[in-house]
Amino acid sequence: MTFLVVPGVPFPLEPSGNPPLEAELAGDTLKLTAAAATDLFIDPAADGTPPPDAGRYTGLPADRDFTLSARVSVDFAGTFDAGVLFLHVTEHRWAKLCYEYSPQHQPTAVTVVTRGTSDDSNSFTTEGGPLWMRITRKGRAWAFHSSRDGEWWHLLRYFTLGEASGARVGFLAQSPRGYGCTATFDQISYQTGSPADLRDGT
Repeated sequence: MTFLVVPGVPFPLEPSGNPPLEAELAGDTLKLTAAAATDLFIDPAADGTPPPDAGRYTGLPADRDFTLSARVSVDFAGTFDAGVLFLHVTEHRWAKLCYEYSPQHQPTAVTVVTRGTSDDSNSFTTEGGPLWMRITRKGRAWAFHSSRDGEWWHLLRYFTLGEASGARVGFLAQSPRGYGCTATFDQISYQTGSPADLRDGT
């Protein structure tokens, strides 16, 4: 097992999930490449078929409020290709903040919150350039934000997955319908504490 130590993140990232991601760390830039048919999504209309899986790198932050952010670029090709900031509590309680290629062939900020089954919410689209994304813990609550410029942040989701202690956070790439996908994460930052107001764009 090979842990990743990413500059700016004060805890190691451990690989899990199958098939494993290809990971390349160059300076403060993390590049992840997912295999074909990789995804984390428990379909509300599932018929009992085991859900898909995807490799990811996650770590255990200190048990306090924090914000993890990164600028994300994705080599979009197949529908639902994505670079993802990932939050994991248990096998059936987790959430994804995705920069994803929609069925309309538009790069889109997408959130998925899973409590037994997944819900899926599309937010704004972009022209295809990098997208800044961040996960914030505030007590037992979580917030997902995205930004086109890294300055003004749009609140996409505010939710809880129950007890926040023991939650892991990190990164993944996925390619549910494609032949593989590479996502690049740079300007990665981990800060203790959380914004005073999660809704005012700061």
